Amino acid sequence: MLSYQPIRSLATLNMAIYQGVAAAERIFKIIDEKIQIKDEEKFPELKVKNADIKFQDVSFQYKTGKDSAVKKINLNIEGEKITALVGHSGAGKSTIMNLIPRFYQQQSGNILIDSQDITKVSLHSLRSKISLVSQDIILFDDNVENNIKYAKSDATQDEIKNACKLAAADEFIETLPEKYKTNIGENGIRLSGGQKQRLSIARAIIKNAPIILLDEATSSLDAESEEKVQNAIFNLTKNKTTLVIAHRLSTIKKANNIIVMKDGNIVGSGKHDQLLKTSKDYESLYSKQVI
Repeated sequence: MLSYQPIRSLATLNMAIYQGVAAAERIFKIIDEKIQIKDEEKFPELKVKNADIKFQDVSFQYKTGKDSAVKKINLNIEGEKITALVGHSGAGKSTIMNLIPRFYQQQSGNILIDSQDITKVSLHSLRSKISLVSQDIILFDDNVENNIKYAKSDATQDEIKNACKLAAADEFIETLPEKYKTNIGENGIRLSGGQKQRLSIARAIIKNAPIILLDEATSSLDAESEEKVQNAIFNLTKNKTTLVIAHRLSTIKKANNIIVMKDGNIVGSGKHDQLLKTSKDYESLYSKQVI
């Protein structure tokens, strides 16, 4: 009888070993991947003044795609103003946004920030000047405070609370059992989609970078929270270069410039009222949402 438990443990050991080997294969495959985009010590730091972003004949194609995601794009994103990208899924909006922090490397053309080629400056300095709020939110198995401080490790309590107020996150944080010290679980499993998104926005606010990228930043919010966050975002983005992607066109009416994309090309640009008159693609997108 005493030998029963050790024998049973040995029987399950084989399964545990196979699980570990399978996980190790996937991990080592990632570790062994050659780094395509890496920081070069010899490159100078990016110096940002106006944060003008310019795309010059930029093309990019994913390895799994047959056609280019963006095709010879020429685009001026004016510094200290709000530019919005609109279009159907697959139009190339997220690709343009992901090229700015160099998550991907364009196959041709140049991307300049204040006339500096982003491929010839320090990668760390480039990304330190950018705040990103994505659809896919990454949160850690830690408390609320530490998840927000991930964007600025030396942030004070006042800075954290102020960022949460601007992101309309303080309302639900105050109802949590331990408030800012509450553990939110792996990838924020204890929070709703809208709550996670507001924490992500608080991160971007506390980083206080000169360039802000908002990729469907309000997609999981209800109407009341969306209005609060939109007001906070427009207050936050004063004197900062902001690039916004939004399927709900009501959220980008106040943008200084709206870029309409289709099949990897720019098919229109201007303000909301102007595009309703001059762009059939924008009018179609807007009319479908109004109906």
